[in-house]
Order: sequence, then C-alpha cells, then structure tokens
Amino acid sequence: MSGLKVIVGLGNPGLKYQFTRHNIGFMVMEYFANDLGAKFKEVKSYNSMIARERFNNQKIIIVKPQTYMNLSGKAVKKITSYYKILNQDLLIIYDDLNLQLGQIRIRTKGSSGGHNGIESIIQCMGNEDIPRLRLGIGKMPLDPEADYVSHVLSRFKKNEEEKSEKYDHIFYRCDKNHHCRRF
Repeated sequence: MSGLKVIVGLGNPGLKYQFTRHNIGFMVMEYFANDLGAKFKEVKSYNSMIARERFNNQKIIIVKPQTYMNLSGKAVKKITSYYKILNQDLLIIYDDLNLQLGQIRIRTKGSSGGHNGIESIIQCMGNEDIPRLRLGIGKMPLDPEADYVSHVLSRFKKNEEEKSEKYDHIFYRCDKNHHCRRF
C-alpha cells in the first residue's frame, strides 16, 4: 500500500502491565492515537490493537501488539506483510533501560541490544534494518545482581515523572472515553 506508515509501540497486554516502564511504547501509542482522535480496535488476525488515522497528510497505522513483548515480531511481521510495508516505513517505539529517564535515541538499524521485543522483530523480519525510537526508562547499575525484570515491570515513581519534561504527556491516563488525567 503506497504511502502508508506503521508505528508500533511495544508493551505487554493486560492491566497488570498497563503503566509499567516496559509499556512505555503502549503509552506513547495511546497518547498519539488520543491526540489524533483515533480509536484502537482489536484485529485478531494481526494479534494487535490497531488505530488508523492521518497525520500530516500521511496515512498511518498505530499498533500495539497483543502477543506480549517477547513475541512482538509475530504481530509486526503479519502487519508489514499484509500491507507490504518496507522497513523504512516502519517505526518501533520501545523502552530502554540503558538510557536515563527522558533520554531518547533514534536508530535506523542495529542489534536488539538485549531487548527481547526488538530481538523478536529482528528475527521475524529477517534483518536488523528496522528504524526505532528508544525511550529511556531509567538506567540500571551495571551489576550482575541487579533485578532488571523488576525494574522494567515497575511503575514510574512520582519524582521520576517530575524529572522528565520530554515524557510529560505520557504520564496521563486516558479512560475508554479519552478523558485523561495525570496519575
């Protein structure tokens, strides 16, 4: 499909993970869709929640894979295959615990850096030439005893919210009617 762009925010489905650091990709997709007035609907054949809209006169599909983080590649591959999306028309947005909170990095290609969601996408897509936006969720100490899983599955602390102006819009909860409030 000519001119179509796909933006995928990574996260885990379910209320248990809804506002965790690992779900910052989902939070950004919710904010973006809400800002555009787009509504998500479940598309089981893609294993995803999808919103379609126009942004700057460009057709876009906003995606939240429902496969859980470590299997995100399955959903991304289904969508990109169906719509014949080139990697250059795809953007993956996800959490990065190697970046300070509020820090953003853009890469056009590269390894997974140990992120299981990106690793799944690389494996399913068959290459590392996948544009991505990495969002810092708070850097962990380089300690073999550090509990990385607990860190990424924890919620942001109030003082972390206040430190990050770049993510200010993410720290809002929107209900199903798109009424948003700060949490």
